[in-house]
Formats: sequence, structure tokens, C-alpha cells
Amino acid sequence: MPAPIRLRELIRTIRTARTQAEEREMIQKECAAIRSSFREEDNTYRCRNVAKLLYMHMLGYPAHFGQLECLKLIASQKFTDKRIGYLGAMLLLDERQDVHLLMTNCIKNDLNHSTQYVQGLALCTLGCMGSSEMCRDLAGEVEKLLKTSNSYLRKKAALCAVHVIRKVPELMEMFLPATKNLLSEKNHGKTTGGWGQLCPAQRALGLLVPQLVRILKNLIMSGYSPEHDVSGISDPFLQVRILRLLRILGRSDDDSSEAMNDILAQVATNTETSKNVGNAILYETVLTIMDIKSESGLRVLAINILGRFLLNNDKNIRYVALTSLLKTVQTDHNAVQRHRSTIVDCLKDLDVSIKRRAMELSFALVNGNNIRGMMKELLYFLDSCDPEFKADCASGVFLAAEKYAPSKRWHIDTIMRVLTTAGSYVRDDSVPNLIQLITNSVEMHAYTVQRLYKALLDDISQQPLVQVSSWCIGEYGDLLVSGQCEEEEPIQVTEDEVLDVLEGLLVSNLSTPVTRGYSLTAIMKLSTRFSSVNRIKKVVSIYGSIYLLGGNDVVPVIQTTLPTKPASAGGELLDLLGDLSLSSRTSLSLSLLFFLSLTHSFTFFLFSPKHRWTQPWSGQLDWFLFFHCTVITIHATNTTEADMTEFVFQAAVPKTFQLQLLSPSSNIVPALNQGSVTQVIRVLNPQKQQLRMRVKLTYTHKGSPVQDLAEVNNFPPQSWQ
Repeated sequence: MPAPIRLRELIRTIRTARTQAEEREMIQKECAAIRSSFREEDNTYRCRNVAKLLYMHMLGYPAHFGQLECLKLIASQKFTDKRIGYLGAMLLLDERQDVHLLMTNCIKNDLNHSTQYVQGLALCTLGCMGSSEMCRDLAGEVEKLLKTSNSYLRKKAALCAVHVIRKVPELMEMFLPATKNLLSEKNHGKTTGGWGQLCPAQRALGLLVPQLVRILKNLIMSGYSPEHDVSGISDPFLQVRILRLLRILGRSDDDSSEAMNDILAQVATNTETSKNVGNAILYETVLTIMDIKSESGLRVLAINILGRFLLNNDKNIRYVALTSLLKTVQTDHNAVQRHRSTIVDCLKDLDVSIKRRAMELSFALVNGNNIRGMMKELLYFLDSCDPEFKADCASGVFLAAEKYAPSKRWHIDTIMRVLTTAGSYVRDDSVPNLIQLITNSVEMHAYTVQRLYKALLDDISQQPLVQVSSWCIGEYGDLLVSGQCEEEEPIQVTEDEVLDVLEGLLVSNLSTPVTRGYSLTAIMKLSTRFSSVNRIKKVVSIYGSIYLLGGNDVVPVIQTTLPTKPASAGGELLDLLGDLSLSSRTSLSLSLLFFLSLTHSFTFFLFSPKHRWTQPWSGQLDWFLFFHCTVITIHATNTTEADMTEFVFQAAVPKTFQLQLLSPSSNIVPALNQGSVTQVIRVLNPQKQQLRMRVKLTYTHKGSPVQDLAEVNNFPPQSWQ
């Protein structure tokens, strides 16, 4: 069989491929030749073939069929074969494959080999992919090499010991004596690469803190050393390793923390900050100070370092500083407050990551003493920030205002400012929360309704603001027209002007269905507060039906309490088919307006003709009906916080129609829109008449039985042609 091509020739050939398909063809051809060579147990060219296979593996092609060949090379007596075999094992094998256990004995033999380079190969492989079983079996050999006088092997053994301890933590005690010897290494490379990586795995090195402190002090106090100098800093890599180890050892340890306070202060004050190397050391110093039980003065020094970082031109350093301050603001609030102005300035940064961290930290700094100033800055930020920040910023303002508001008027003004600025981005619960705030602020009713009315005249694009304004006008419209505001100069407005504004919301293309519901409900509530009752009836009659349906079939759904003694099924159906008197609405304290939108969805809005509302119902209970020719599908959803149980939907049609009610999917409507109940109605209309239907809904909500009645007389005519 001819000799296979060399690795260099294979690389040159693959690089000549013009397309990926051509490259795959070359690889497949070479893989076939390598497989044939493996099957023939060709020991002469096994090393060459595995090397080519590893190159193809690095290109992303499968090379798993060469795993056993790697083990054969490891068992070879030739160093060149072992080198390729161990390299292949590190690339093609891992602890998830049982094949790797077959090389345990070979590694053990090579760890005791007379040649240091063979021992180094075994240590590197074990430290790279050794499983917990292999580490447990070979820990003794690694520990012996860690004590050897050969610095080359001692460094590699230290690296391997780190992997062994991570895989088998209970073996940590075995390596503690050897760790102490690493402290005496004069070569910084060995100390950094070996001891510096081994020691972070140890939590039992508290007695070594004085030695660590002495080494760190020698580093910062030593003169210029070309061998270790990096941008004027003596071996920053070793300093960082020691600082990280001190952070581990000083955590929850008073004695260790006290022993390292002085050296940390020296590092924080003597490290040059003009270069990035010095900033890296200072950052590790700050993290160490914040993690250990350090003195209060030292913590203030650390926070001041982060404050200086905020003035750095490097955006990465500024981001790191903001993130670190955000973590420490709860424990060192006063110290961070000193840098409040610098933090607020970061809100103007062009980098979105820095801007977000600055916003989060600014909200964390808000308290009762600075609420006015901080809200002024954050509201200015809300005005100018990108849309991606508005939702979080608005939520933060709401929470801060609720917690630290100096007065109810300030609280209401702040929330209104947010709704005016970013109303489309606020949370869904902002409207009912503000309504609750207004309701509880009795002395501010006249002021609030006047401010909201002015806001409504200026802008109706912010739907949450429009909804709150409509609700407030409906509740306190009499205070608006009477001019009883004492907090500011009252405005002169008539009843017709108020109704004109609310009526304008009904026809505006900016208004959502929920907003129209608020506006229409406000108009109905004003019937008990305004003298323009006839106009209100006309508005409800026109905009409750014609605008939404193009018909005159507005029928209120009357919500009543079910009798304790249930009626028979026949009696209920007779009641459902009986006359639906509209005169009873005036004697009820609560009514529901029921209308059909152009999207064929029924929506309920709670209306109180006698009492002022304390909570809006708009959007709290929706029943959706979708029409498909002679099949009507009912989808019942529930946005309240409690399930609606014992749900029953009944319907009745004239005798010229035939009605079939199929079983509903469930009798429970889950809360918070977590599911829906569907029910199908089949209607046969042989005479193709206009469909008229009366419906009855019964359910239990929060333990109280509820009954809803409605009549629909204007189904889309095209559905019955």
C-alpha cells in the first residue's frame, strides 16, 4: 500500500478547494484512506494519520473513529507517537466516554517515566480531561511530582493538581503541604501558574494570609524589574492572583480580614491608574475590600476608587464601576451617595449598557431626602431616553414615588408627568393604581380632575392618561364645572365642553376599545352629576351602538345576585325568553353596559349610577364571540384575580330558528387570562331571517353567584346569506 500523504501536503491540498463541496470531497477521500490504514494495523504511519485526523477535526469534520488509535499511540515507546496520542486524547476524548478510562494505566506509567517531557505530557492530559475516577486513582503520582525539585514538572503538576481538586474536592488536604513550598518560589511564572491557580481551590489556608500579605507587599514596594514589569506595574498577574485568594480567605473571617486591611489600603493608594493594568489591580482590590470584613474607612476608599472610575474615558471601566456600585449600594448607601451627581451624569452616556446601569443605580439611590432632585433628573431622562428604557424607567418612578412621596399632590403630579411622557410604556396596573391613589386623596379631587382635564385637552395619544382622565372626569366632573379647585387657579368649563371632550374620545382613531369604554362609562356616570341628562342619553344611544355596530340594539346586561333557591331549568329558560325590562337599570346600584364591537367581541364595563367607583372594571371581564356563518363560538376569558366557577352560558332564539348548544370545554374560567372556556352554538336559519338572540350567563365569582342577561339583535347580515 502506498505511503499516505503528509500532513503538510493535506493542508496544502485542502486550501486549494474553491468550494465547500470540493473540500468535503477531499476530506471524505482522505478519511476513507485513513480508515483503511487503521484496519490494516499500519503502525508505521499511524502517527501521521492521527495528526491528519486531528487537523480535520479542527476543521469541524467527524474524527471519532480515531479515538482508539490515540490510545495505541500513547502506549507506544516513541516520544513522537506519545505526543500525537496525548494531543488526540485531549481533543477527541472526554470524561463522558468510557474509552478514556482505558488510558489510566498508560498515564500512570508515564507519570513515573524517566523522561520529564513524557511526564509533562501525562500531566497535561490528566489536567485537561481527567475524570473524577482517573483523578482519584492518579492523585498520588501528581502529589509526588508536586514535591519534585524539577521546576518544569512542579509547575505542570500544580496545574494538574488544580484539576484534580476540582474533580475530587476531598483530596484537597493531600496537596496542602506542597502548597506551602510553592510560596518560596522566586520565579513569578511558576508561582503564578502553579501556586496562584492551586490556592484558590483551598479554603483551609487561613494561616498563610501573613505570607500572602508579605508577597503582595514586596510586589508593590519592589523597584523596577524588567522581567516582571508590565506598563510600570510589577507582575500584575501575580498581584491579581493574590488579591483573589485574599478575597476568598478573608470572607467571613475577622482575623484574616484584619490582617490584610493595611496591605489592601497600600495597594489602593500606591497603584498607578494611568494605565489599564493599574485599573485592573484596583478593581480586584475593590472587590476584595467589599467581600471581606474590612474597616469602614477602607470601604469608603474602595467606593471612591469606583467613583474615579466613573470619570474614566474607557466605557468598559465606567460600566464595571456602575455594576460594582450597584452591588454595594445597599450596604454602603451613604458612601455611594457622595457620587450621586457623577452617576446621574452617566444617564447621558451614549452607551446603552452604561445608561441602563446608571438608571438602575440612580433608582437605588433614591430616598426621602433626595426624592425631589432625583425624580427631576429621572423624569428628564424619561423624556429623552430611547423607547427600550421607558418601561423600566416609568416603573422605577412609580415605585420610588409610592415609597418616598413627600406629599400627595407631588405624588399625583409625578405620576401624571410619567403618564404624559411615557403613557404607552407603563405597566398594565398603573391605571388602577393611580385611580386608587386619586380615590384615597379626597382633598385633591378638585385639583386632580382639573389637571387631568387640561392634560386631556393637550394630548389624547397616551392611552393610560386618557383612561385615568376619563375615569376622574366621570367621578368628579361636578367639581370640575363648579370651579372648586383651591390648589391652583380654577378653570371655567361648562358641562357641554366636558361632554364634547369625552365624546371626542369615542370617535378618535387614537382611542383603544378600553379607552372608549372608560369614556362611555364616564359619560353615563355624569348623568347623575350633570343636568344634561337628555344629551347623555343621546350620546349613549348613538355611540354605544351606531359607532360600534351600525345599529340600534344597545341592551344593558344587568348583573344581579342569584336567589339562594335555584329555579328549575325550564323556569330559567322562560325567564331568559321573557321580556327584558330596561327600566330596572335606574333602580340598580351596579349595571353593566353590553355592546358588540366590529371585531365581534362582547365587552363589559361596570357602571354605577348612584355611587362613585372605587375600582374600574374596564378590561376586567371580557367575553369574545366569533361568528362563522351559522356556527357561533364563544370564548370566555377572565382577567380578574379569582377563578369564575360554575360557568353556564344559555341562549334562546325565535321559533323560526333552530338552536343547538354544545357542551362547554369547562365550567371554570381561570383567573388572570390563564385559560379560556369555549362553547359552540349551532343555529339553523331555514328562512334566512335576521338573527335575534337572548343570552344568559351565570357564574360564581369570589363566592358570590352572579347572573348576566343580554339581548343581541344585530348580527352581521352577511353571516346568514
